[in-house]
Amino acid sequence: FNDGVVEIFDVKDIAQAGYKPVEELLKKYTLRYEERRLGIRRVYESKQAQAEVERVIRVPRVKGISSQDRARTEDGKLYKIETVQTADTYPPSLDLALTRLEQEAQG
Repeated sequence: FNDGVVEIFDVKDIAQAGYKPVEELLKKYTLRYEERRLGIRRVYESKQAQAEVERVIRVPRVKGISSQDRARTEDGKLYKIETVQTADTYPPSLDLALTRLEQEAQG
């Protein structure tokens, strides 16, 4: 896992009831990652789901990462985690498919 560092965030809605949602990011993990190749099958599946997967990263397997979370790489870009897949490798790992978020959350 030598390609960079990613921060994983939980998302909390801090808006008052009845108002437009405002996301607040609560840091869960800081992990090293390895960049993975974005295969044609994954691109096709993401288009079927109407999501544009921009990159796939592999991180050490930890509990509590879900498709409801956000990820921020060391370059400051914020992503939504589209899918979390277990990779049968050593050390135990997770593959995270990321889509770029245009709107920045607070946090």
